[in-house]
Amino acid sequence: MSTVDVLVKRLDPSVPLPVYGKPGDAGADITTRIDFTIEPGERLLVPTGLSIALPFGYAAFVHPRSGLAIKHGVSMVNTPGTVDAGYRGELQVILINHDLREAISFKKGDRIAQLVIQKVESAAFIEVADLPGSERATGGFGSTGTAS
Repeated sequence: MSTVDVLVKRLDPSVPLPVYGKPGDAGADITTRIDFTIEPGERLLVPTGLSIALPFGYAAFVHPRSGLAIKHGVSMVNTPGTVDAGYRGELQVILINHDLREAISFKKGDRIAQLVIQKVESAAFIEVADLPGSERATGGFGSTGTAS
């Protein structure tokens, strides 16, 4: 696995840097810099206390944590969140509590999301009158599956 240098500034010196749970993990855990509670059905913008500088040609993608989803119904509204190479503001995570009955509380330092760093390409968008054909053609969502 190759590595890329990502510069990290702690906006709160007490928050941990992103950390991979195990060797080979794609996502590095990021934490909250505040204590908070999310009520059932509520959305909340949660600060991490970190800002980053990515090299040109890379982006960071903020993914939900599967453990929070299965145990508590907590996910992200815009998943994955995209962090462009030029962004220098605080990383923040839009969490939602999908549980219908229970609120969930977090303490500063709790893991709330995963940060995945990926190489990205820029596209040259070229307008054409017609697109080349393909096997799928205009088949949309679910068009390659079979009906049950």
